[in-house]
Amino acid sequence: MPRLLAVARRLLRNDEDAKDAVQEAFISAFRSLHSFEGNCLLSTWLHRVAVNAALMKLRSRRRKPEESIEALLPAFLEDGHHASHPPEWRDSAEALLARREDRDFIRGCIDELPEMYRTVLILRDIEELDAEEAARILGVSRNLVKVRLHRARQALRGLLEPRFRRDVA
Repeated sequence: MPRLLAVARRLLRNDEDAKDAVQEAFISAFRSLHSFEGNCLLSTWLHRVAVNAALMKLRSRRRKPEESIEALLPAFLEDGHHASHPPEWRDSAEALLARREDRDFIRGCIDELPEMYRTVLILRDIEELDAEEAARILGVSRNLVKVRLHRARQALRGLLEPRFRRDVA
């Protein structure tokens, strides 16, 4: 149950909505238990049901216009090269995640991403679903998942860069 609640919290960014989604997931799983074919672990199946419940809750929220991600993406020259070379970061990604303060900052930056990008990033990079499974859950093509993930990672890097770039003298 804690893992299901954690994934719902990451997707919904609201504790009460996450609890509701997990409860809905258990009800849905109970009603659909007869369709569980045993091709995967029961915990894996429940995880997918919880992700779907959280996504349904996201969809049912009042729709607001999706924010543009363009300002968060890197700029490119006409020849396709970066307009400014992305600087090196002070520490490796592993070292950054080890520090709680940095983890909180990273989570906040992930929360700043528009919903469709944040959701793909969470499903692929945090929940470690493959592109095919994420596409199936989201009801989009595998290629769209890849494009959104790439753009989400670029935007996230842009949000993280001011804090983590290595200042080269």
